[in-house]
Amino acid sequence: MSASGIAIPRRLRAAAPGWTATADVIVVGSGIAGLTTALRLRRRVARVLLVTKTVLDEGSTAWAQGGIAAVMSPDDSPEEHIHDTLVAGVGLCDVEAVRTLVNEGTDAVWDLIAIGADFDRGESGKISLTREGGHHRDRILHAGGDATGREISRALIAALDRVRDDPGIEIIEHALVIDLLSNTDGGVCGVTLHVIGEGQVDGVGAAHARAVVLATGGLGQIYASTTNPAVATGDGMAAALRAGAELADLEFVQFHPTVLYLGEGSSGQQPLISEAVRGEGAFLVDAEGVRFMEGKHPLADLAPRDIVARAIIARMRETGTDHVYLDCRHLGADFLEQRFPSIVERCRELGFDPATELLPVAPAQHYASGGVRTDLRGRTSLEGLYACGETSCTGVHGANRLASNSLLEGLVFARRIADDLTRRLAEGELPDPVPVEVETDETGHPALIRGKRRVAVQRAMTAGAGSVRSATSLAATAARLGELAAADDGKKGGPKSWETTNLLHVGRALTLAALLREETRGGHVREDFPDRDDENFLHHTVIRRGGDGQLVTATDPVPPENLNGLDLDGLHRTEEHHERLP
Repeated sequence: MSASGIAIPRRLRAAAPGWTATADVIVVGSGIAGLTTALRLRRRVARVLLVTKTVLDEGSTAWAQGGIAAVMSPDDSPEEHIHDTLVAGVGLCDVEAVRTLVNEGTDAVWDLIAIGADFDRGESGKISLTREGGHHRDRILHAGGDATGREISRALIAALDRVRDDPGIEIIEHALVIDLLSNTDGGVCGVTLHVIGEGQVDGVGAAHARAVVLATGGLGQIYASTTNPAVATGDGMAAALRAGAELADLEFVQFHPTVLYLGEGSSGQQPLISEAVRGEGAFLVDAEGVRFMEGKHPLADLAPRDIVARAIIARMRETGTDHVYLDCRHLGADFLEQRFPSIVERCRELGFDPATELLPVAPAQHYASGGVRTDLRGRTSLEGLYACGETSCTGVHGANRLASNSLLEGLVFARRIADDLTRRLAEGELPDPVPVEVETDETGHPALIRGKRRVAVQRAMTAGAGSVRSATSLAATAARLGELAAADDGKKGGPKSWETTNLLHVGRALTLAALLREETRGGHVREDFPDRDDENFLHHTVIRRGGDGQLVTATDPVPPENLNGLDLDGLHRTEEHHERLP
């Protein structure tokens, strides 16, 4: 590993804990990953503590429109789903992680249905399946037309409500995790967290446990425009980074191609126009009505998201515009209202009618393919610390997530984490928590930047480390983030300041990773290095905080055989490809 010269603190500035709690396992987050983990652990360990930042249903899962991908049809096969995932990941997927996702995904989805998730069905009663970008088969389950995430969240929360009186599980809402607690051996043994009045306790406390599972979602609020909810401030990634855990593939940020464009200066969470709309036949046009995706990729408007987003950005530059258009008019009002009721309603609220007019769209940050690095059991590089969902980097997504694989990843790997923890706790592998005081040095003192500086972080990241990057833009972003890091005024912190500082810390690591990758691959676009470079960059970028506080980097090579049978330039798949899958 090599030192970067960028230092971050071991912890954030916060008051000393005024209360304590104990559990066998602490699960942080209430999306599909956190809820599935907690529910699966409930009957297997003595005590589970589930903490969530606001209320149970305000995470990213509830915002997922498109659906969840799984092999559910006799016309589909695991090999095809694996292949489509590997192609979308542009050579950087962990093949075994992808095999795990797909091969265990179908049973996991049936279990989700068994606890009450109600997916849309056709007249015959069979589950309806549709297609999204990068998929060569109809394998996307959806609910309420375009409210799949909301239905999954509802079903999981309902299952949790049925066991709220169980003394083996406790739920604390309105709880922001501040930092991870460490044992004498450097392993993780709990968290510090702040609970506001609506929660069960108040102020800063310490929760001790034999294991912690981070399922805190993504980092979308690091950019000025995102499809992510306001709670997506990279808290889990930042806390893990400060504790010394490895993060990987942070440079691969997916920008969704079709986010409703609301005009210059619009910021925060933006309305997403699901890829499933294009899956049903909508298409992109420029201001002149030209279908510019034709000839760009064999799948045209349903090419993988990075390819579509890149094509939109190129067309906007060519035409000097700040958006393109999505044409849904030919689908008709009746179909659109039935298949995409939430999208249609939201568009009309904002003054756009997809049944009668073109929808202005532009790319916006959507998903982080990288995160806290884990193995196939969800274990991170720190003993006792697990990560799941968008917070994690399992290797499934590689350089670009295949549409609708994210909900499946959270579901499958949450089950694996619960199973691994059940065994380890039963066998006494994880010790009782004995937290130690963090020793500080010149770079280890608690730090904080004021919440009002969040806009400055977002502007710097959007301008220099956004959808298109260069050495010059990234250097400018790195310099600006360094200035913000030095602006600590020494004052007491609070939730907004902690969130903003988390965004700053993750932003510095992301920018560093993007500077090191001098190529264009998947969600990472370098205009000064516009081509993919398999000779020099077929690897993962790994970052962690070293003992002296500096961020240190390393590369983890991907086996060249990962490319066997894959046409990463987007040509059609053949049966020969399946025979040569790694």
